[in-house]
Amino acid sequence: MEITIRPYKSEDTQAILDIINYNILNSTALYDYNIRTFEQQKNILEEKISKQFPVIVAAVDGIAMGFGMYSEFRFREAYKFTVEHSVYVNESHHGKGIGKMLLQELIELAKKQKLHTMIAVIDSENQSSVEFHEKFGFKTVGIIKESGYKFDRWLHSVFMQLILDKK
Repeated sequence: MEITIRPYKSEDTQAILDIINYNILNSTALYDYNIRTFEQQKNILEEKISKQFPVIVAAVDGIAMGFGMYSEFRFREAYKFTVEHSVYVNESHHGKGIGKMLLQELIELAKKQKLHTMIAVIDSENQSSVEFHEKFGFKTVGIIKESGYKFDRWLHSVFMQLILDKK
């Protein structure tokens, strides 16, 4: 199994859409209720790229099995050095190091763009994601209780932060 990390190409959209929609329907990784259309997902990805934010893909034997990206944390000017990231892996390829490769590449790209900090917003039920981020040096900086409602229950958002340029 050969895994390569590369920039997103438009032909990756369907594979990314499949990963996103699986997570919308089956997890609390995304707080969306409704699956996305191909066009919606393509627009989301292209908007990030148009704003000079990376969208990267983990291809396994040439097929997109995971992706990562980051973009604005908030929309005020003073937040321009802070980004919020996302990493998703096809459920059939969990535990193969794909998420690790994607997050490491996103961190490196953010450093090259001279960003200061990365934020992860993780559902509190996803303890494996919290532990995954801790391995990269992310620290929990806050928990917002009952910030989401999905699958007939209230969900809590864990905010984690990695300072990129320790000066």
